[in-house]
Amino acid sequence: MSFIKQLMRRYFKTFTFFYSYLGNRIFLVLFFSLLVGVLDGFGLTMFIPLLEMIDTNSVSSEDNLGLIKYISNFFKYLNIPFNLSTIMIFIVVFFALKGLFKYLEGYCRVIFQQFFMRRIRIDNAEALSLLGYQNFCKIDSGRIQNTFSSEISRVNMAFFNFFLAAQSIIFLLVYIGLALVTNAQFALLVAVGGLVTNVFFRFLYRRTKLASRIYTQEAESFEGLLIQKVNNFKYLKATGYIREYTNKVKDRIFALEKVQRRLGLLDIGMQATREPLIILVVVIVMVVQVKYFSEPIASIILSLLFFYRALTYVMALQKQWNSFLSVSGSLENMISFIEELKQGEEIYGTRKFVRFRDKLSLNSVRFSYDERQVIRNVDLNIYKNETIAFVGESGSGKTTLMNILVGLLRPTGGVISIEDIDYEKLDISTFQHRIGYITQEPVIFSDTVFNNVTFWDERTDKNFERFEDVLRKAAIYDFIQDQPLKENALLGTNGINLSGGQKQRLSIARELYKEVDFLMMDEATSALDSETERVIQNHIESLKGLYTIIIIAHRLSTVRNADRIVLVRNGEIDEIGDFETLMMKSKVFKRMVELQEF
Repeated sequence: MSFIKQLMRRYFKTFTFFYSYLGNRIFLVLFFSLLVGVLDGFGLTMFIPLLEMIDTNSVSSEDNLGLIKYISNFFKYLNIPFNLSTIMIFIVVFFALKGLFKYLEGYCRVIFQQFFMRRIRIDNAEALSLLGYQNFCKIDSGRIQNTFSSEISRVNMAFFNFFLAAQSIIFLLVYIGLALVTNAQFALLVAVGGLVTNVFFRFLYRRTKLASRIYTQEAESFEGLLIQKVNNFKYLKATGYIREYTNKVKDRIFALEKVQRRLGLLDIGMQATREPLIILVVVIVMVVQVKYFSEPIASIILSLLFFYRALTYVMALQKQWNSFLSVSGSLENMISFIEELKQGEEIYGTRKFVRFRDKLSLNSVRFSYDERQVIRNVDLNIYKNETIAFVGESGSGKTTLMNILVGLLRPTGGVISIEDIDYEKLDISTFQHRIGYITQEPVIFSDTVFNNVTFWDERTDKNFERFEDVLRKAAIYDFIQDQPLKENALLGTNGINLSGGQKQRLSIARELYKEVDFLMMDEATSALDSETERVIQNHIESLKGLYTIIIIAHRLSTVRNADRIVLVRNGEIDEIGDFETLMMKSKVFKRMVELQEF
C-alpha cells in the first residue's frame, strides 16, 4: 500500500493534491464525464445503420458490418423493429441523456471548484494563523501576499483546466474503445496520429511550464516591492526616493510583461498549429482507408467521424494541458507554500489558561538565534498586578525577553511557567487572549473608531458602555466626542488621520476593552514627544495595581514609579530593584540615568 501511495505522490502529485481537498467528490466529476463520453459515442454509433441504409452500394457482409451486428442483435433482443424510426428515436434519446449528464458533470465541477477554492483559502488563512512567529519572520512578505491573492486565482485556473484535460482523456479513451470494436485499423491510426502530434507539443509543454515557474517568481518579487512601497510611502516621499523605488517596481512590471508575453505566444503557437496538424492526419487517414483498405463510403464516413471526434479531444487535451501548464508554477508554489506553513506550525499544549492569579516564573531561560545566544540563564518571578520594567542598552535582549513572555518565541532552554503550568503544556493562545500588547508602532486598522477599539465586537448597549469606559481610561474620550462622526469616524490607512499620541491611546483602549490580565508595552511611548509621553505615562500609571504591567523602556523617566526595574545586559539580568535602589546599587543604571539628563 505504501508503494502505491509513493507512486501516486510521484506521478499523480497534482491529482493527489486536488483529492486531498475534494475527497471522493473528484470521482463523481470523472464518472459523469465518462457517462457523457459513452453516451456521445453510442449516439454517434447509432448513425452506423443509417449510413448503411443510405449507402446502397455498401457490402453487407459480416466483415463490413462492424458494430452494426451488435446493434442489430441488441434490437432483436429487445424485440424492437430495426428501422429508420427506432434508430432516430434512439439517437435522440442518447443525445438527450448526454445533455443531461453533461449538465450534471458541469454542475458538479462548478460546485466542487467553489468548494475547493473555499477550502484552500480557509486552510491557508488557518495555517498562517497557526504559523510560529519565528517561522513567519523567515517568509518573504511578497510571497505571502502573492500566494494569497494572485496565486489563488491561477490555482483556480489550474483546477479548471486539469479537470477539463481529464475529461478530454476520458472522451478520447471512449472513442478509441469504440474504434477498437468498430475498426482496429482506425484505432491504430488514432493512436499514431496522437503520438505524432504530441512529439511536437511536448516541446511547447516544457517551455510553458518553465515560463510559468518564472512568472510565479517575478509575481512574488513584484508583490513584495509593492507592499514595501505602501508601508514605507511616507519615508520614500519625504526623502525623494519615491521615483527611484518606483523605477524598481517598473522593472518588475516589465519582467512580468515579458514572461506573460512568452506564455501568450506559446499558447498562440499551440492554437495556430493544432488544426493544420489534425487536418493533415485526417487526409492521411482518408488516403489509407480508400487506397489501401478499400473501405466502403459508409465505413469511411464513420471512421472520419470517429477519427475527427477523437482528434478533437486530442486537440482539446493539448490546449487544456498547455493552459494547465501555464499556471502550474502557481500550483507548485501553492503546494510548497502550504507544506511550508504546515512545517512551521506552532505546537500548542492542551492546558487552558483562565486568569492570572499568582505569578509567572522564568527559570534558567535561554534563547539562541542562528547559534547566537541572545538570552542567558534568566531567573525571574513576575507577580500579579505589579508593574515591572525592563531597561538596558539597545541589543541587550529586552525585546527578545518580552517576545518570550508573550509566547511569540519559545525558549531554547530553561522553563517558563504560569500558575505552575509549564509553557510547553499550555495552550498558549488562551494565555495570549489575556494579554494587552502595545508596541512603539501602534496597530490601527483602516476602519471606524468603534471597530478599532472593540475589534469588530457586536454593537450592543453593554458593549458600547464598555467601549466608552475604556476610551475614558485611555484618555481619548473627549477627542472622539469632538469628531463629527464620533465613534463612527474612519481612521484611514495605519491611522493616518491621527497623531502618534492618539494612536497610542486608541491602542491602549483596545487592549483594555479586551479585558486582560497583562499590559505589555514594548517602547510604547518612545516615539512620542515629551509632553504626549508624559500624559500617556500618567494614564498608564493610573492603571497600576489593576493589571500586571510589563514595560520595556528606553526613556528611564517612564519607569521611575515601577515596582521593580530589571536591568538587562548582554542577555542576562544584571540587577533588580526599584528606581532608587538601582541608582545606589548599579553604576551602569546610574550612568544611563545621567546620560539622559534625568
